Amino acid sequence: MGDDDDIRYAVADHIATLTLNRPERMNTISAPMLDLLGALLTRANGDPDVRAVILTGTGRAFCAGLDLASASRGEGIGSAAAAHPPTIDLRAAPPTVLFAMDKPVIAALNGSAAGYGMDIAIGCDIRVMAQDAKLAAAFVKRGVVPESGGTWLLPRLIGWAKAAELIFTGRTLTADEALQLGLANHVVATADVAATARAIAAEIAANAPLAVQASKRMMRMGMDERFDTHVQHVYLQLLPLFRTDDFQEGIRSFMEKRPATFIGR
Repeated sequence: MGDDDDIRYAVADHIATLTLNRPERMNTISAPMLDLLGALLTRANGDPDVRAVILTGTGRAFCAGLDLASASRGEGIGSAAAAHPPTIDLRAAPPTVLFAMDKPVIAALNGSAAGYGMDIAIGCDIRVMAQDAKLAAAFVKRGVVPESGGTWLLPRLIGWAKAAELIFTGRTLTADEALQLGLANHVVATADVAATARAIAAEIAANAPLAVQASKRMMRMGMDERFDTHVQHVYLQLLPLFRTDDFQEGIRSFMEKRPATFIGR
């Protein structure tokens, strides 16, 4: 992908970085960008060289939501022409792809996330926010619901009552408020967002990738399982990991008191 695309994609040191690249439009998501974002996330998840993913934006916003300016002109998402599309494959939509990914995804919020942008951010596993960034759950103020996972994710992340207040009021959270609620892992200076996210991604990438991905998969399954069912699934996941080269390397490196070098098999 070239630098002129609406979403930049780069891989280095086992880390894939996806950068929303419409700074003049606050990185609002157009209809073509929905397809591109879903495809690039799928690409990162399927790349054996990628062990962690960073999602960020250029300019002063992370993502200000869907491109409502186009809709107001009768074009794209939410327009009259698009009100009754023949088919919508939600399996390829970015929120669904994000949820199904085994690779850990870090949202590096260089700026504010609103509406769809907030749903995408909370769909990531870890969030690093700039001190002046905000999360705007403005859906009901625009006459819609959190259409991209927010109604499922928020009650699980912060509890029913806090999620209800946030969604029903359409309130905007500061970075510090997001941190207090547990919606942000770290709040740092804007200039430090990228480096902080990359440091976390590098720490993840240094671990055994199959074990990391299995751990995320088990966490996701555990959200809707009984404990006894879940531990059975964990046991079945553990058995193939015992047969990997990385498991043997993990044991050897521990015994030899050295950093492990994992190869992902």
